[in-house]
Amino acid sequence: MTRETRLTRQLGIELPIICGAMYPCSNPELVAAASAAGAIGVVQPVSLTYVHGHEFRAGLRLIKSVTDRPFGMNALIEKSSRHYHERLVRWVDIALEEGVRFFITSLGNPKWVVDRTAQVGGVVYHDVTERKWADKAIDGGVHGLIAVNNVAGGHAGRLSPEALLDQLAPLDLPVVCAGGVGDPKTFRRMLDLGYDGVQMGTRFIATSECNAHPDYKSAIVRAQPKDIVLTERLTGVPVSVINNDYIQRLGTRSGRLARWMLRHRRTKYWMRSIYALTSLRRLKKSSLTSGGAQEYWQAGKSVAGIDSIKPVADLIQEFAGAIADK
Repeated sequence: MTRETRLTRQLGIELPIICGAMYPCSNPELVAAASAAGAIGVVQPVSLTYVHGHEFRAGLRLIKSVTDRPFGMNALIEKSSRHYHERLVRWVDIALEEGVRFFITSLGNPKWVVDRTAQVGGVVYHDVTERKWADKAIDGGVHGLIAVNNVAGGHAGRLSPEALLDQLAPLDLPVVCAGGVGDPKTFRRMLDLGYDGVQMGTRFIATSECNAHPDYKSAIVRAQPKDIVLTERLTGVPVSVINNDYIQRLGTRSGRLARWMLRHRRTKYWMRSIYALTSLRRLKKSSLTSGGAQEYWQAGKSVAGIDSIKPVADLIQEFAGAIADK
């Protein structure tokens, strides 16, 4: 069963569902399974290379060996360092060489990604949390918007799905709901509201193909919205996580010096880099193989609709059934 929207027409997919890029949970098997089932998976480059241990081109080819359907790449384009930017440019070029034509950009100005992909007819969507960022993204030439709302996992926005769509719908670009969708009923409701598709992360962690620790998946199934909290201690900006023992020990507020550095233009990138390196060390030490005592588990309030761990193909089939009479 298909549901045609501007998103499905642009990307050539059957269902308007994006398996969102997740650090650290986007292993290539999950990306491939989402695309093979008729949705579209999105590669997170740092997850692919650093967490899951694939050389970038080889990781893309692994996905292509599983499915011939489209998949995308996430490009976090904030220039936190020249080294990272140079590496990201190379990743984008390799992705284009390997046939990737869909990119989701986050932070920063997406124009260079748009310009690079335009040569081969690529499509670029940009993460936004409110109208002013959407306007800037449109100035950069993007083809669609990922509307990150206040119930999303990871770096959530501040507006509800309804309020955010009210701001973005007049811009006449495809808009994808990111946050709060964990069950077929909510999926259909977002499409009926006027969204061109949904992006899900938390729901895809609780699948057979995701190689997150079983404790993480079980925690998602057990969790309720009240168990999702925001912590600044991972990246310097609020991140939605499950309030497990690890988070309770770590705390949710940055220290006084960190908050001061994050408020100033010249020091915020240094502070974010420190947070990022610390998170990488934590993750490398536990590497998705340990239980809740050593892990932070990102998740959104879509946990309300997640009651089991299942194969991606079964999950997509259930979501397709929710729109079968449309």
